[in-house]
Amino acid sequence: MFHLIPAPLHRTALRLAHAVRRRWWRLAQVKLNGCRILAFDDAGRILLIRHSYGSGNWMLPGGGIGRREDPLDAALRELVEETGCRLERARVFAVVEEPLYGTVNRVHLVTGRALGTPRGDGREVIELGFFAPDAMPQPLSPTLERGLPGWLAKAGG
Repeated sequence: MFHLIPAPLHRTALRLAHAVRRRWWRLAQVKLNGCRILAFDDAGRILLIRHSYGSGNWMLPGGGIGRREDPLDAALRELVEETGCRLERARVFAVVEEPLYGTVNRVHLVTGRALGTPRGDGREVIELGFFAPDAMPQPLSPTLERGLPGWLAKAGG
């Protein structure tokens, strides 16, 4: 249904919704439960995305975990939604807690091999691609920049 809304209007709506969501998280002190996917291609490069809302930084694909949703299932769903790729040999390799907009986000980190050609929808995801661990694009999410060396070691990448 959202495809019926012109892309520029949809991106504006996403930015406004994200601003409202951030304020709600801060006021309500909601405990967030999310996932991020460290998806590798055959060359060992990592799949990164840039959203049309938020910081504009490059980051790992991912998102929220629904109530009673398995973290691995959520990660597989989010990867398909944001990139069109599937994940082979998917596994949770770490769970971290980090501050996010005045609350705590419990993030399940999932890794595996990406299958398919990544494509953004031009609405939520405006840019994406595979990058070598030693050649990350800028600006990079500060959380990703800090965590990536340890995550690579834990994920076996």
